[in-house]
This record gives sequence, structure tokens and C-alpha cells, in this order.
Amino acid sequence: MNYPLVQEPLQQTTFCQSFNLNYRAICNNLLSLTQSRSLPKGLALHAHIIKSGIQIIPLVSHHLINFYSKLQRPIDSTLVFHETHPKSSTTWSSVISSLSQNEQPILALQFFRQMLHDGVTPDDHIFPCATKACGILCDYRIGQSIHCFAFKIGFDSDVFVGSSLVDMYAKCGNIEIARKVFDQMPERNVVSWSGMIYGYAQMAEDEEALRLFKLALGEGLDVNDFTFSSVIRVCANSTLLELGKQIHGLCLKTSYDSSSFIGSALISLYSKCGLVEGAYRVFNEVPVRNLGMWNAMLIACAQHGHTEKVFGLFKEMEGIGMKPNFITFLCVLYACSHAGLVPEGKFYFDLMKKHGVEPGDQHYASLVDCLGRAGKLQEAVQVIEKMPMQPTESVWGALLTGCRIHKNTELAAYVADRVFELGPVSSGVHVLLSNAYAAAGRYQEAAKARKMLRDRGVKKETGLSWVEEGNKVHTFAAGDRSHSKYKEIYEKLDELGDYMEQAGYVADTNYVLQQVAGQEKSETIRYHSERLAIAFALITFPPERPIRIMKNLRVCGDCHNAIKIISKCTKRVIIVRDNNRFHRFEGGKCSCGDYW
Repeated sequence: MNYPLVQEPLQQTTFCQSFNLNYRAICNNLLSLTQSRSLPKGLALHAHIIKSGIQIIPLVSHHLINFYSKLQRPIDSTLVFHETHPKSSTTWSSVISSLSQNEQPILALQFFRQMLHDGVTPDDHIFPCATKACGILCDYRIGQSIHCFAFKIGFDSDVFVGSSLVDMYAKCGNIEIARKVFDQMPERNVVSWSGMIYGYAQMAEDEEALRLFKLALGEGLDVNDFTFSSVIRVCANSTLLELGKQIHGLCLKTSYDSSSFIGSALISLYSKCGLVEGAYRVFNEVPVRNLGMWNAMLIACAQHGHTEKVFGLFKEMEGIGMKPNFITFLCVLYACSHAGLVPEGKFYFDLMKKHGVEPGDQHYASLVDCLGRAGKLQEAVQVIEKMPMQPTESVWGALLTGCRIHKNTELAAYVADRVFELGPVSSGVHVLLSNAYAAAGRYQEAAKARKMLRDRGVKKETGLSWVEEGNKVHTFAAGDRSHSKYKEIYEKLDELGDYMEQAGYVADTNYVLQQVAGQEKSETIRYHSERLAIAFALITFPPERPIRIMKNLRVCGDCHNAIKIISKCTKRVIIVRDNNRFHRFEGGKCSCGDYW
């Protein structure tokens, strides 16, 4: 008669053990499906969880929210969150993290505010998620409020919170505040170091970024892919190829070379340094490519004039289900513009909406540039008139470029009036207008445009060219005589001038905008910065080494013609990167086909 009393606890124990096993198995399965990014199986498991009634367990909800977050379905994460009762701090942390990780910063901050309203105190996991959202918004004022709150409840000295604050201030462009927080941290981790390095890189303070990276390595920091990618981008922006190669070697040693973040940075490095073959190699070697890598390869191909490759990569993206974004289309439109492919440019512009991408002012600028360069100026004007937003300086600037190429000064003057209605504009627009007048031989109007530039207190960017040699960057300006080898450089230019004249070169002085005497015009052109850099490379580099020159402004038409002849006379490969694209000169020809 006493048997039932003995068996009842055994049955309860068996049930609890079975439940625990089932519960643990479900959590493990969710983790596995999250890692494999398997949506169909995850949805099926979610249905089983609901039927089993264990969705109320906070840890199960946490795993579900994380699953949808990793599969870039943040709204599904919020649905799971709303069905969870009670909500622990882990549940709040999971959903805020999901939203901030998936580019939903406003929603993330709304949930953070609701959490505070519900009386839940943030912890060292929640604060970083909220500051990340502020970094995405580039709104340091909200970030400062969160910083103050963290200070009040004693989390400001926490390494995770402090690191997230450094990262947030750096991404918002407040590098001084970021550095102050960084210097005051009692303990730093890879996030704080990486955030600081990224901040300096973003502000173009490349030397400080590299100095910090060296310090981090000296302190034995176990750097990650974000740290490496930030430093590689510094090398790319400064075209420090040799240093970039050394860091690439470090990535290989630490097995970070397979990271898609590092992959996109390396593609940018090799592309910007004129080694597009290196960019292709990196792209092909990374096993899993994110959208950033695809976009980096697209822009590399576009800048180097590999237009057919751009179209091929875009089709490949569509074939594997990789969804293009607004940057993807900018890359493709850029390629169309610089190859003079108007029908293709129109096709890809119209294709944007089919992919759910709304054209922005940059896309309109690219389309206007494509039409303007091809001489379809009136059609470009019609595109501008039909824009759903106010045309920006870049849109009008694209049309001005077309006016300069095709010497349409009347339209250039009309465009200039529209641009100046926008208020203060960059020096580039004034220079474009001046160049458009000068190209048509209207030097008085060109001088007026330059005077307007001076009167408005806007300084024209100085034209510079630089070349890397022996871990040192040698920089030149037009007519520069400050280099230690300037005598040899000028002798080389004079020697080249004789060869070039024999090859039929005649200086095109239309590219000298000042009204000066003919001989003076020829002298002015002969000593442009890119020619000085090339002459330096010719007397310094071994004969088999390609010459890579970087320039901050557009290469002028006469220098473009001259470098083609220099490449033929010297039998050297000369690669020039200006502010628009790459020009590969070899055997008297340029990869741009004289269309740039």
C-alpha cells in the first residue's frame, strides 16, 4: 500500500531529468544552428520550443534572440523578446545587442530607454550595446548621456564599458574625448586599443594611429581582426605598401587572413597602391566573403579600369544571393562613368529600385557624371531637374566636369550660379569652373573664378605627388626644389624632354590656366609634381620595378600625354593614381583609353 508514496518522487525526478536534458539539448541545438546560420532548421526548432512551452525560460529566449540577430533578422528578435516573461537583464541585453548589431540604432536606444523605465539597471553588457548604437548614429550627445549614467552608477571604470565609450567617441569624430577616456582607463583591452586606432585612422591622423598600434604590440596585446583592418586601412590611405605587406604577413601568422574584414582592408590596400593583382589574390583566397569584400573588389576593378570584371562580379553576387547595397551600385555606376558606358549606366541606375535600394544624391552624381563625360549634357541637366531631392554640390560638380571636357562654358556658368546658391562651396567647384573657362580659352573668366575663390577665403588644395622608396615617402609639389636629389631629378627631366621631342611630343599649354608667355607655359608644365616624382623613381628604382606614383589631384591632360611617351621611351611600367582613378602607362598607352 505504500508503493505509490515511494514511486511518486521517482517519477518527478525522472520528469525533471528528462526536462533538463530536453532543455539543454534545445539550447545546444540553437547554438549550433546560430553558428551554421541555418534559418529553416532554426524556425522549425522555434516552433518546437513554442509547442513545448519552454519559450518562457529566459536563457532559451536569449538563445532565440541571438539566433535571429546573427541571421540579420532583428525584428524577429524583438518579437521573441516581447513574448518572454519575465524579462531578465540578459534578455534586455540580447535584444538591444541584436538591434545595434543589425544597424537599428534608434530602436536599440528606444529599448534601452524602456529598460530604464522598467527599473532594470544596465550592466557591463548592456552599456556597450547602447554606446554602439550611438556610434552608428554618430551622435555623441546621446553617448555622453549614457557615459554620465555609467559614471553615476560606477561602471565608467569597467574595461568593457570604457572600451565601448572610446569606440563610440572615436566613431563620432570626437577623438580628443576618446583619447581622454582611453588615457584614464585603469585597464585596457583589444576593443579600447582598436577603437582608438580606428579613431585616429578615421581622422587621417595616420602617424598617431601607427604609433598606437606599435605601442599595443609592445604591450603584448592580442590584437584582433578589427585592429588589423584599421591599421591596414591607414597603410592604404597613406599608400604605405611595404608596411601594409608586413602587417599582411602578421595576419597570415595569426590566421586572421581569412577574416572578411581584413580581406576588404587588404583589397583596398593593394588596389590603392596600384597592385590590383594583389587585390584579386586576396579576394580569391578568403573563404567567406561579406558584402564589404565584394564592394571593395568592385571599386578596385572600377578604379583600375577593369569594367567587364565589375559587371562579372555583380552577376556573381546576384547568383549566390548576395544582396547589393547603395555602395555596390555606386561602384558599378562609377565603372560605367569612367568607361563611357551610358546605356549600362542607365540600366544599373534603374536596377537599384528592383533591389530595394533608393537612389541617393551620390548615385545621381554618378549618373550625371556618366552622361556629362559622354557629351550628353542636356540629358544630364534633365536628370538633375527630375531629382526627388535638392541637387548637391557633388551633382553640380559632375555636370561641371562634363562642361570642362566638352568646353561648354555657357552651361558651366549656369551651373556655377546654381552651385553658389547652395552657399559656401569647396575649392574644387571653383577650380572646375576656372578650368572649364580656361579649356575654352576664356582666360579672363577663368581669372575671375580664381579671384572669387580667393575673395571667399577658400584655399585651393596644393597639387602633390608622392612615391614610396625604402620605407620612406618622397613628396613633390610643382616646381619643387626641396628634395635632396633635386639636381639629378631636373637633369633627368631635361634628358626625358629631348627623348620626348624626338618622339613627337609637343606640350599642350592649354592646361596652364594662367595668362603667361608660351615658353613660361612649357616650363610650368614640365615641372608638374607627377613628373618630378617619376624622374626621381627613374633615377632610384631598378629597371624591372614598376613605378607607382600617387597624386592628390586629377592628372592634367598634358601630363597624361607626356607620361604615355615617357613609358614608351624608358620602357617602364608607370602607374599613376590621381584623385579619380588609376592610370597604367605601358608602351605609350594608358589603361584608361584616354577617357577619364
